[in-house]
Amino acid sequence: MTEQAAQSTTVRRRRVFYIPGYDPIHPRRYRELYRKEGAAQAEISDYSLTLKPKQTGRAYGWHVESEQDGVAVAADVEVLVWSDIVRDSMSNTIPATYAQLVRTAWEYIATGALWRLMKLRKGPVIAALYPIGALLLQLVLALVLGWYSFVVAAFGAGWLIGGWTIWPAMVLGLAVVWSVLRWFKAKDGKVFAYYLMHDYAYSARWRGANPPALEARMAAFGDSIAQALTEDWDEVLVVGHSSGAHLGVSILADLVRGGRVPAEGPALGFLSLGQVVPMVSFLRDAHRLRRDLHDLSARPELTWVDVTAPGDGCAFALCDPVSVSGVAPEGKKWPLVFSAQFTKSLSPERWKALRWKFFRLHFQYLCAFDRPLDYDYFRITAGPLTLAARYADRPPSASRIDYAVSKYRGMAP
Repeated sequence: MTEQAAQSTTVRRRRVFYIPGYDPIHPRRYRELYRKEGAAQAEISDYSLTLKPKQTGRAYGWHVESEQDGVAVAADVEVLVWSDIVRDSMSNTIPATYAQLVRTAWEYIATGALWRLMKLRKGPVIAALYPIGALLLQLVLALVLGWYSFVVAAFGAGWLIGGWTIWPAMVLGLAVVWSVLRWFKAKDGKVFAYYLMHDYAYSARWRGANPPALEARMAAFGDSIAQALTEDWDEVLVVGHSSGAHLGVSILADLVRGGRVPAEGPALGFLSLGQVVPMVSFLRDAHRLRRDLHDLSARPELTWVDVTAPGDGCAFALCDPVSVSGVAPEGKKWPLVFSAQFTKSLSPERWKALRWKFFRLHFQYLCAFDRPLDYDYFRITAGPLTLAARYADRPPSASRIDYAVSKYRGMAP
């Protein structure tokens, strides 16, 4: 590498845009996660990393200062917030959630999308089926307890079946059913059945298309990124986690097609983490997402790296989102798909402690590794190399899935 080329890959000022997944919680959780895990990783890997209040823009975020490999780096991190849209999409009533269950199951099963998704990875499909099974089990238990209460009241108290005196027993039985369902809903902070049902129902309701409110928010996100690309940064890095990965694909595809990525501007990187793109791109009306995957995968204006791990049961690990969606173009460049290798980059003790904590593992990409290999979230977001330079010689994982699986491959409505 020439000295000039080396200088062009050195980052001293970086702008990071983080796109969360389907998450109703305030974005401060991501700042606290970055602060805590960044400090842990810095201690493990022997570099400095500190957080300060954000210095640019009005959106929520934080400022990072780090010294790595003898280079001082400053990064401004901004969370592209859509948690309000997530909250608005969540049904507040029990009947509405069960109606979502029926619609979502029908969309994935009747179209054959579920069976094709199972050809990729069983883990995320099981994760998708989990809320359906859990909610149905809760309903069955509620009905059994309600029936038992009805029988005890009607027969144990000597009430006569067929007379008007049956009604108090029926009311009691229905009240028990409703009380049990409300109890389960109140405990969902530990079970996550309602939360996950809302998550999968959000895409299924629109059959893979984006609702108008989300499209408008994505356009605003695109404007923020486009503005940063005209400013004095060495790199603009977009990070999409979980459902945020497919939002990032569409936002960046719009910017590239619209000519809003300056040729002489900052390096543009896109890091997708723990992506669940096939859950959306395999649906019949996901024309926009499939077109965006097709277009972005061949563009030289950016570097796209996709990191997953087989240990993450909620992600489509090592599934090339472009290829499995059946929209890979000739001359496809992106994404570079490789594994974070949880079982190797975490010590046996740490892996043993985390391996059955499925939702925690889905966020491990944003956390510290006690035996880090070539994936380190804090080196990527606060280190001295661009995403392109960091993984210029990194081969894709040999075990990746990169052939077409989706039944629906249309890119125009």
